Amino acid sequence: MTTIADPAIERQLKDAVKAERGSVWVRRLGPYTPLLILVVWEICSRTGVLDARFFPAPSSIVETFFELLASGVLLENISITLSRIAIGFVMGAIPGIILGVLLGSVRTLRLLLDPIFSSLLPVPKVAIFPLLLLIFGLGETSKYVIVAIGVFFYLLFNTLSGVMQTPPLLNDVANANGATRLQRWMTVSFPYALPSIFTGIKLATGGAFVIIAASEFVGANSGLGYMIWSSWGTFAVSKMYVGIVTISVLGYAATWLWALLERRVVPWVKY
Repeated sequence: MTTIADPAIERQLKDAVKAERGSVWVRRLGPYTPLLILVVWEICSRTGVLDARFFPAPSSIVETFFELLASGVLLENISITLSRIAIGFVMGAIPGIILGVLLGSVRTLRLLLDPIFSSLLPVPKVAIFPLLLLIFGLGETSKYVIVAIGVFFYLLFNTLSGVMQTPPLLNDVANANGATRLQRWMTVSFPYALPSIFTGIKLATGGAFVIIAASEFVGANSGLGYMIWSSWGTFAVSKMYVGIVTISVLGYAATWLWALLERRVVPWVKY
């Protein structure tokens, strides 16, 4: 038997759906908003509304980008910065995840160590960079360590949170099947904490780019941070913008790759 809906109710439902979706023009223009901003910036810079000394036209920034790319300067600094981040990331992520699983699983260990790490968490990681320079010198080791420290705390607390949210029923099932403590960690706690771990990895990636850029300002003679700082010193504003945008793009790309990996490793999470 077919039911004919009230036309008034049907019209109200359609209006509600349209209101929820928003304006058609807004939906069409939304993806092009960044491009619109660049166009406005270009016009304002060319017409003198914006001071071109501090806000050079995007076209001049693009021109500087290709000049640095052709000369190899940009690629060299990118490779140096990425290598520092990659090595420091591994140094900090592995112990952060391991210790997070341990603290989340062993109450006694958590009660003893959590106050220490919680008190160290608010300390700005860049603030201890001068100390690291005194200990490790101006070489690469100090850059690796400062990145590792920042990444460590992101992974530690996100892993700890994920493990502690593991339903007790899952551990009871593992115990009933004769699983050892190590097996419970590997087959129950760690898999359950993976979504939180990936959240920590993505946050740590953004934090690593911030930390390495700040450390390269004062403790390096290469890398994207150094390029930005030296550009400021010589008032090469377009070159400075190239460094800033490059870091932004690299950070976004790295986060996107982590998200792609997360969808494959943790397929049971809704995205």
